[in-house]
Parts: sequence; structure tokens; C-alpha cells
Amino acid sequence: MDIETKLELIKKPPTEEIITEEDLRKLLEMKQKPVAYDGFETSGFLHLGSGILRSIKINDLLDAKIDFILWIADWFGYINNKMGGDLELIKKVGEYFIEGWKACGVDMKKVKVLWTSDAVKDPMYWKGVIDVAKITTVQRTIRASPIMGRSETEMRYTAQLLYPMMQVWDPFYFGADILQLGFDQRHATILSREISSKLGQSPRVCVHHHLLIGLQGTKGRMGQETATLQLEDKMSKSKPQTAVFIHDNKREIEEKINKAFCPEKIVEGNPVLEIWKYIISRKFESRTIKRPSKFGGDLEIQNYDDLEKEFRNGKLHPADLKRETIEALDEILTPVRRHFEKGRARKFYEIVKNAQVTR
Repeated sequence: MDIETKLELIKKPPTEEIITEEDLRKLLEMKQKPVAYDGFETSGFLHLGSGILRSIKINDLLDAKIDFILWIADWFGYINNKMGGDLELIKKVGEYFIEGWKACGVDMKKVKVLWTSDAVKDPMYWKGVIDVAKITTVQRTIRASPIMGRSETEMRYTAQLLYPMMQVWDPFYFGADILQLGFDQRHATILSREISSKLGQSPRVCVHHHLLIGLQGTKGRMGQETATLQLEDKMSKSKPQTAVFIHDNKREIEEKINKAFCPEKIVEGNPVLEIWKYIISRKFESRTIKRPSKFGGDLEIQNYDDLEKEFRNGKLHPADLKRETIEALDEILTPVRRHFEKGRARKFYEIVKNAQVTR
């Protein structure tokens, strides 16, 4: 596969930013099988963003002949007091995550799964964390707090300072060349890149993917829509009303999508259109949106740009868009739901379902 094809795959949506594309090109030219990774603090159910969208992007990189590491960050969840701070329960959620990605389309034979709980047994892991901490100010560490899903004012405990230092060291520890994480992890990935030379390491390439907007949409001052995604705007498992979970049945999908923010002709900050852009248009080559003949009849959608144009111009009504969104998501999630009906997947699903999810 030539370099341009690999670059095209890596840059496909939901990729939002590459730092830098020049460094990525050099990496692809120098290394036949670069290594990318993403880390996951395990807590609660997977939703469209952490399950389906994440699987789509992982498969892009696998298609580009990139080796991929799924880093189960169970100790990070422990530091962040997820699942009530119960480390054994957090580990079981990690097993559920693995089943979730498998159900969402990741060939688990093609990826490597690593656990923080294994790394912490290695003194060299902690030496690296300390090396990072020795060259990073407390203020800079606190500024990285959004990677934990927390604001700077919520940084109250000393253990929380370990979290960014661990994440910054992680890619060096297991040899990842590409930091392929969500845009909300930018504080850590950029710090890894900035201090690489001080650690005697090469600068890592940062490939940040888009975060799905929660179903409430994004709102600016006086209720005006905005395209700027704030931390509180993203789809989140800790805010169930904002998310479509990978286990939701058609009735649940219908209830959530029908309540979703989707004003007529408004594209920016529209979560329903985001689902089309980053998920439905990636899963289906085309879709037919059914409409009464008096409203123009059925609309054949070949790509997202056509859909957005029709909606922005008022030729596609939110009700018709939502109706087909429900049908498409149900088709996507039906095999996922079936995967969790029995065996190991069912076991860990029930554990997460019956657990108390804490922020």
C-alpha cells in the first residue's frame, strides 16, 4: 500500500487533527508497521462514540497497516474514582469494553490489548512516570485535568496529579508511534510530544479524533447554536440522556433521537447530523430517507455532504431525518445487541448493568 493511501485512511472522519502531517508522512516512509494506541478509562456502558465511532477509526488504521494497541486504563479509572473506586469492578468493566469493541466490528485478533494493571507491576513503568513528573510543573499538570473529564477546580487530591503523568509516559512505555486519541485528550498527547526530547525519545505523532456531540446539542450564549464543543457537550456515559448506548433497543433509540436537538436548517451543533457524518455515512454507502410525495418523495443520500446541503436549505425536515436516523442506528446496533445475549459478553454486560456508575 502506498503512502498516500495510508494517509487518506488515517485522515478519514472522525479524524479531526494531525500533529503534524509532515511527521506522520515521515513515520510512514521510515517504518513499515507503525504502532498507534488509544487508552480507555473503563467505567459504564459504551455509547455510539466510544463504541461504534471508535471501532470505525481503529479499522481505518488497521486498513492502513498500522498496528493498534488498546490500552485498558483500569488504574486510571481507580485514580479517578470510577465505579466507586472498586478496582476489581473496574477491571471487569475492561473485559466488557473488549467485548463491546468486538461487537462493534473490531477484529480483536488484529489488535493488542494491554492493561495498566500489568504495567504497574514493572518498576520501569514507575520510573518513567517519575521522569515525566520531574520535568513537568504542577501547574502544567493541573492544566491537563480535562483529560480526566474534570475541570481544574476539581483537582483536589494528590493522586489526581499522577493521572496525567502516567498518560504522558504510556506511549513511550509500550512504544506507540501514533497517539490516536479523542480530542479531549489533547492536553496529554501534546505534553508527550513536547517533552519527548527531554526523555530521550522521538516526538510522537498526535492524531485526534472528533468527539460526538451529546443529543442535547451545543448551545452558546442566549441559546444560540455553536460549533464549539465544550467538555460538557460531548456524548457521555455519565449523562445517559445525552447518549445512545450500544445496547439500546429500537424503542430506546427512538425515544432519544426524537428528543434530540435538531432545529430546522441548523447544521452547527446538531447531534443528529453528527451521527450521520461520523457513523451512518461510514457504515452505509447510501441511504434512502422516506418522505411523503407531497414533501418531495423519497430522498436518496449518497454522501454526507449531500445530506447536509439538503438539510441546511430546508429541503429535508428534521422529522424525516430523525425517522431514518432511528432506522439506521437500529440496523447498526442489532448485531451488537445480539453479541451480548450470551456467554462471556452477557456475563460482563450484566456486571456493568448492575453496578453503580460514578463520575
